[in-house]
Amino acid sequence: MIELFYHPGFAAPIGNHVMPMRKFRLVAESLSGDPDFTISAPAPVKVEDLLRVHAEEYVDAVRSGHPKELAESQKFPWSPELFSSVCLTNGAVLAASRSALNRGVAGGPASGFHHARAERGEGFCTFNGLVVALEALRGAGGIRTAAILDLDLHYGNGTASLAVERPWMRALSIYGNDYQNNVCYRDVSVRHHSDGPNHHSVPLLPSGAGDAANLLSILESNLPWLTAEGRPDLLLYQAGVDPLASDPYSPLNLSAPDLRARDLAVFQFARRQRIPVAWVLAGGYSEDISLVVEAHVNTARACAEVYR
Repeated sequence: MIELFYHPGFAAPIGNHVMPMRKFRLVAESLSGDPDFTISAPAPVKVEDLLRVHAEEYVDAVRSGHPKELAESQKFPWSPELFSSVCLTNGAVLAASRSALNRGVAGGPASGFHHARAERGEGFCTFNGLVVALEALRGAGGIRTAAILDLDLHYGNGTASLAVERPWMRALSIYGNDYQNNVCYRDVSVRHHSDGPNHHSVPLLPSGAGDAANLLSILESNLPWLTAEGRPDLLLYQAGVDPLASDPYSPLNLSAPDLRARDLAVFQFARRQRIPVAWVLAGGYSEDISLVVEAHVNTARACAEVYR
């Protein structure tokens, strides 16, 4: 069975917010009892895990609520429960990563990572659990190299900024909205940022990513970049469902079956290359939350189809 790591504490009390915190519970409930999966509670990451990646001033702000601007830099209202919730979501990434190293594949149905920078949060991302998990594993001698594949609608700017000083990792972001300084740029044809030796990005122009065939072609062309300098010890896959046509942020014309085909292609690549893979959720803001949950559950089903 594929191990998944979920905890009810993922959902911080943020009130009436565009980020649908209840989706974590709904995804876990949809997969509960499925013979392909076992669901366990992750341990929260420790403060020392966070401090390998994030500035102490920022970690303290999220824990204490002061200064408020820094504690809320990810666009969540601060509450005493916020720190514990993000330690649990980051813990899910770490637990899934450890499981994937042992068993080949695992998942953490949590999100809120790829916009977070060392010194602050952005875009509903408090701590960058992707890099936090990799640093914890590397510090313990579990990995030497790693790769991150980010297929959220939005460019993973925080992950790219953290990759700069970590030449042992590679980060690939294939996106439909650019994202910088807590601002989303819907038209990727008029704005682009600088890539680096170990962080690469590919914008999805609406005219070139309107169906699964085009998206799969882009994946086929760019996934080999992740292994261009050798097979990484671990791949973290961030499977956003905000590229759906129903999503208010998305300029793309992609359906749930299109995203499921995307997920299949990623898992097939990882298995073909013999790379352990841990996947997490990412964005998804369709007004009808059942569309978000369906697409996230499809990621798990695609994973099971490849690794069953």
